[in-house]
Amino acid sequence: MRRYVINPDTQAIEAEEAERPDIGPGEVMVRVRAAALNYRDLIVAKTSRRPVVPLSDGAGEVIEVGEGVTDLSVGDRVVGLFFPNWMDGPISAEAIGTLRGGDIDGMLTEVVVGDASGFVRFPDYLSYEQASTLPCAALTAWHALFEHPNPAEADQIVLLQGTGGVSVFALQLAASRGIDTIVTSSSDEKLERARAMGATHTINYKAIPDWDGAARELTDGRGVDLVVEVGGGGTFGKSMSALREAGTISLIGALAGMAGEVNPLPIQRKALQVYGIKVGSRAMQTRLHEALTEHSIQPVVDRVFPFEDAAASFFYQESGAHFGKVVVAC
Repeated sequence: MRRYVINPDTQAIEAEEAERPDIGPGEVMVRVRAAALNYRDLIVAKTSRRPVVPLSDGAGEVIEVGEGVTDLSVGDRVVGLFFPNWMDGPISAEAIGTLRGGDIDGMLTEVVVGDASGFVRFPDYLSYEQASTLPCAALTAWHALFEHPNPAEADQIVLLQGTGGVSVFALQLAASRGIDTIVTSSSDEKLERARAMGATHTINYKAIPDWDGAARELTDGRGVDLVVEVGGGGTFGKSMSALREAGTISLIGALAGMAGEVNPLPIQRKALQVYGIKVGSRAMQTRLHEALTEHSIQPVVDRVFPFEDAAASFFYQESGAHFGKVVVAC
């Protein structure tokens, strides 16, 4: 079978031929049809100290089931869980101790084998390319909006940073529930696309560096209810400024850089709630799929690269030119 491996010496994504893995009791063998990139995959490619098959996210068809497997059958269309061991309940070190595309081999391969509990069926109306985007970006957006103690509600307004995979999914999920949104981007073209998808307001943060003030103005000075924070240290201060009293930050990533001083005093002064969002569990994934099906939400796939050009997909992801998700057909 064909697969890609990160070369830790060169940080290159290299194709190779490998033996098809054996299947054991309780496991399934999946023919991967598509795999999706996330920002995290770029970090893994640059920091991995051992050869590993990259990409945490992928979708495919079950082609063999091991002894004792009853929940899945040959022919089922499935996605692999981002955290194969986190089934339900609160997050724990044990639950997230194994992560695809980092701790264990990922999905940029023709065939993958793993415990059946680490795979779930995806909605029938989705293609493999669309479904491959669900385990990380879609689930993270779902968790950030609805799976913490202060979930977004229909009478609220949510601020979404950028138009990458998580933010676009968050826009779709919020719009499906009648939640108003403010979307930020440095591209007027991307903001126009966001408005076409249902964004209530948009802010070009290059044209308006004081985007936190602009967000407050759009809420008549009150501030937004929730921020889906993907920038990290580079944007966290402005996110706190944009929030109302007792507002919520769902902290996801650090696209704007990990450096930068953050003054925690506004958290206390405004009684803000900050939740660290670590993708999600199998139970959350199932609830996400139900919501997608209820509202017929179509994941936004910016570009699909052929398997032979998988390395080029990493450069495209890193360029930031995409709107939505970057996918490799396997």
